[in-house]
Amino acid sequence: MDVSATLVCIFGAVFVVLAVASAIGAILKWRSGFDQPHATIDNLNARLKAWWIMIGVIAAATWAGAWAVIGLFALVSFQCLREYVSLAPTRKGDHRALIWSFYVFLPLQYYLIAAGWYGLFSILIPVYAFLLLPISASLGADTARFLERSAKIQWGLMICVYCLSHVPALLTLQIPGYEGRNLLLVVFLLLTVQSSDVFQYIWGKLLGRHALSKQISPSKTVEGLVGGVLSATAMGAALWWITPFSPLEAAFVALVINTLGFFGGFVLSAIKRDRGVKDWGHLIEGHGGMLDRVDSLAFSAPVFFHLLRYGWTL
Repeated sequence: MDVSATLVCIFGAVFVVLAVASAIGAILKWRSGFDQPHATIDNLNARLKAWWIMIGVIAAATWAGAWAVIGLFALVSFQCLREYVSLAPTRKGDHRALIWSFYVFLPLQYYLIAAGWYGLFSILIPVYAFLLLPISASLGADTARFLERSAKIQWGLMICVYCLSHVPALLTLQIPGYEGRNLLLVVFLLLTVQSSDVFQYIWGKLLGRHALSKQISPSKTVEGLVGGVLSATAMGAALWWITPFSPLEAAFVALVINTLGFFGGFVLSAIKRDRGVKDWGHLIEGHGGMLDRVDSLAFSAPVFFHLLRYGWTL
């Protein structure tokens, strides 16, 4: 299997789907009137425009190779952590811990992934950062809500850096008989989990009747969850040929990561409601902030990585 040819085939198909969806969106807007606002159609078209850019960036990074993918996700982690911290109130005493988070642990985590040093990048944040950050914060001599503030920074680093870094960490895996094709694992994860978000949106709009939790996320429905996860699981099964899995194994893995991806978005929605906001930011038109777009990856990537490491490697 030629990786470059496979990437061209996959992203070519994705761009065709985007082109068809964009044409449908344009027709719907034309029928509703270009001068007349329509919340659902306008949101759909805004999302599609953003997807053109996001898929283009991902395609360019995978085409450029491993270093580009690692660099891209390092930037994604930085932006996500920035959005997270902006909604998690901090005090002057937390500044040292934030400096350590943004300018030491984040770049070091991605450097270790680039170096393939699994033994250290797997424990850098959940062990060393979790110990050092509260020590650093305590030196600020500010005890007001100290436990709450420390936990916020620790878990922000965990979600936005440690968990997301497992996407490019897939490039470090050594899978017998699959050498040189790890970029396709990144593509499989991204397409499967992100398509689940899209399918949940579509099924929720078409059939959504029963909200999972109006307090946490009024737009998430049981119908959207079931339809989205099952549709994306079918897509994952259809992509088995770019993975080391059989079709049945690919379906099982897709079901696991899609389910976790849903609850990743659900948990981060609970945090947003606690902070009284709808989105993490406004960076991506129609989607919100960067963290709104990758929250599902934060929960699915580590599990996908370890399924591969312990299930399909030596």
